[in-house]
This record gives sequence, C-alpha cells and structure tokens, in this order.
Amino acid sequence: MAAARLKSYRLCLAATLGAFLTATAPAMIAPAWSAQGPDSIADLAEGLVDSVVNISTSQTVEGARGIPAPQAPEGSPFQEFFDEFFNKQKDGDTNAPPRKVQSLGSGFVIDASGIIITNNHVIEGADEIIANFSDGSKLTATLVGRDEKTDIAVLQVKPTAAKPLKALKFGDSEKMRVGDFVMAIGNPFGLGGTVTTGIVSARNRDINSGPYDNFIQTDAAINRGNSGGPLFNQLGEIIGINTAIISPSGGSIGIGFAIPSDAAVHVVDQIRQYGETRRGWLGVRIQQVTDEIAESLGMGAARGALVAGVTEKGPAAEAGIEPGDVVISFDGKPIREMRDLPRQVADSDIDKVVDVVVIRKGKETTLKVKVGRLTEAAEKSEEKQSSAPVEPPKPAVTELLGLTFSELTPELRKQFSIAPEVKGVVVTAVSAGSSAGEKGIAIGEVIVEVSQEPVSLPADIATRIDALKKDGRRSALFLIANTAGELRFVPLKLDE
Repeated sequence: MAAARLKSYRLCLAATLGAFLTATAPAMIAPAWSAQGPDSIADLAEGLVDSVVNISTSQTVEGARGIPAPQAPEGSPFQEFFDEFFNKQKDGDTNAPPRKVQSLGSGFVIDASGIIITNNHVIEGADEIIANFSDGSKLTATLVGRDEKTDIAVLQVKPTAAKPLKALKFGDSEKMRVGDFVMAIGNPFGLGGTVTTGIVSARNRDINSGPYDNFIQTDAAINRGNSGGPLFNQLGEIIGINTAIISPSGGSIGIGFAIPSDAAVHVVDQIRQYGETRRGWLGVRIQQVTDEIAESLGMGAARGALVAGVTEKGPAAEAGIEPGDVVISFDGKPIREMRDLPRQVADSDIDKVVDVVVIRKGKETTLKVKVGRLTEAAEKSEEKQSSAPVEPPKPAVTELLGLTFSELTPELRKQFSIAPEVKGVVVTAVSAGSSAGEKGIAIGEVIVEVSQEPVSLPADIATRIDALKKDGRRSALFLIANTAGELRFVPLKLDE
C-alpha cells in the first residue's frame, strides 16, 4: 500500500511539474534541448560513415601452456615438486606453437591518397594491419609512424581507381564548449559502423596516460573497439580521436575521452613529414604553483608553472630563466597551470624564438627563448634522481620551522654524498610531525634559497625568515636540493 502511494505521489509530482513547466516557460525549455543537437543526424552520419574504417590487426605471439603451476600451502614440500614439474613442461616439447592474436579498433581517412589515423595502442606490435570499409572492402595498411606519448598512429593504404577514398576534415577543438553536441562513429566490440551521440562533458582532462594529457570528455557511448575512431562536431568535422574510457565493466558508462583535434593535427603533420614527432624543448623542470607557493612569492592567485630547475646549456638557461621563476605565458598563450607549459612547448616549432613571461621576485619579466628540440638525452637529463636514505648526524646548533641545519662542510658533504656542485645549508634533522617533514624535506638535503635569496650559512636562513615576518609574509618558499642536486620548491609556514 505504501509503495503504491509513493508511486502515485511520484506520478502526480511529475505531472504537476510538467504542467507547470509547459504552462510557464515553454520557450525556455525548447532551446535547452535543441542545443544538444538536431532532431536527426541521419544525413550527417550517412555522409561520414564511409570514411570511418574498422582496423583489424594480427600479431604472432609465442605459444605457452595455459596451465599455471599450482600453489601449495606455505612451507609445503610439494611446492618444489610443482615448480620443477611445470618448468620442465614449459621448456619441453609440449609447449604450444606460436599463434596469431587478433585485435580490433577504429580509424578514419584524412587524405584521399590513403592516409588513415588511429590510436597507437590499436596497432602496436601488429604483424598485419587491415582497414575494413563500410562497403565490405578491405585494404592492407602500412605504418607511416606513431607517437606513444599522444597514442596516435598514421597508416597508409593504396586506394583503387574503382573506389576512391573520401577524406574527413579536422575541426577546431578549441571552439568546443561543455554541453556542445558530438557524435562518435566506430567499431565497438567488433560490430562496425556504429553511430552514437552525446555532448562534451568536460575539457582539458588529465587522466595520467601521458605527459601531454588534455582530453575532451564525452558521454557519447564509446566502448572497446571505438579506440582510434573520430569524434565529430555538429558540422561533421573531427574535433577528437576517441582513445580511452573509464569503466569497471569494460562497457560504456558515459565517461569517454578523446584526443583534441588541435593536438592531433600537429602530431599527424609531423609524422607525415618526418615519420616521427619533433617536439619543442625548453630545458626546465617544473612544479605546480600551490596557494602556499603563490603567497610566499607574493604573486596573488596561484597560476603558472614554477621553475624548479634549469638544464645547463639548455634553451631556458641560454635565455636567462632561473629556478624560482614562475612561467605565466609562453609564446603569447597563458599558462594557467603547470601542465599547460609542456604541451605549449612541445607544440612549438624547433628554433622558433618565442616570448616567455615569468614572475621573478614579484615582477613580470619577458624573456626571448629559442625553442630547442626534445631528444631522448634531453628527457633523461630532466628526470628526477632518487637519493638513498641516510642516517642523521649529530645535532646541529640552529633549528627553525621544524628543521635543524648546519653549514655544508666537506665532512657533511662526504657523509651525505652530496654532489660537489650543490651549495647551501644542509638539513641535519627534521622534527617528527613538522610541516617540513610532512612535505618531504629529508635529512641530507640542502637548502639553497629562502624566498629566492641564496643562503650559505644557518644565520642567512634566520635573517631571511625574520625579514619575511616583518614584511607580513605567512610562509617562505624554500628551494631544496637533494644529494644529487635535483631541485624543488617547498613552501613552509612561518608560524611553526
């Protein structure tokens, strides 16, 4: 009875609400729904589906027995017997022969000469790549080039005179707004030629899949097999390449991600021209500007990318960029957060001279930087190096903000294996439960600067902190070097 009354109440409420909306604001409701797309997309889809292909690949993998060695209870004498027996089986003549593994994905034609775009993970490791068209025809594809960092691959097929290919056009993904209509065409679960629609759910998503993440999020149904397929705007232009989904089941739950066309076009053009990507390089290590760091630098709202280190003889060093600078603009484009800078730099032309605007000691400064080329050696030079844990030395005499520190003597340098080029004041103890400890400052690390002023003696740190307190600052920005010389910035509150 209660359930019946609840159902009746819900129906009455829906009817009443519907009547109210219809009576009071019909003109306001109609535009909201119509903005999601046209009444029918049949004509639009019909003109595009022939240029979307199903990518089927095969690769040869080594044969192996499908029966794993059983696990006996811990300490059982049978475990050694099981391991020996199954290892012999694995190494013997009973191994299965090499076999072919098939996989499916999607792709699309961008040049009538036979250029097809897909995801790198769709074709990675493939011995054979086949492009299957909507009319049932098939063409063997060869790999022109691929980019693992953005998960893009460029393929080449040879079209026949009897069946010329129709190329799709890239649109401007920067013009897409949250709520705009989008349409996906692809090969979900091998079904082929499937059309789904939705909207742009979010922009600039970072899903930790690579250093240049900037995905469009959509609720258009994207499933396994849609990878590499196009995401269209309402004009039939490609504004994204469908790449990833979040799903506990493997099926669409309305959270899909596409590489923006603006990022894809640059990668595709380079692969077509050079067979590889040639990215710009600045030669800096950066970190996020937090509210604490922004306050300690006196720069107002947190924004930009904080330079934690500069590669020797790199483009940034040649231009005069220094650790502690906050990059807020690159080549005329604002850097709103840290991850904006790597993308902007990577997309820049090699040897192009660009304006880089930095905040240095509270003032904006514009520097001219000649963009270098990112190489494997340059990448490795910017990777973080971990230092081994060290035992604390005897207590030192100066203690502030939960840190005990000492002048960096030759004995301490040797004790902590601190690189010769590192200069500053060495941390000899960290108070348990202190903010410094919680933020990862470790014994043996070196304080290089305090709020962008170099320090070489414990007294320098005390003097700098006193001056900051008199200026009304609530936190100080410490530049910390690990034993290998790797730099990072750590803000510490002055009231500890």
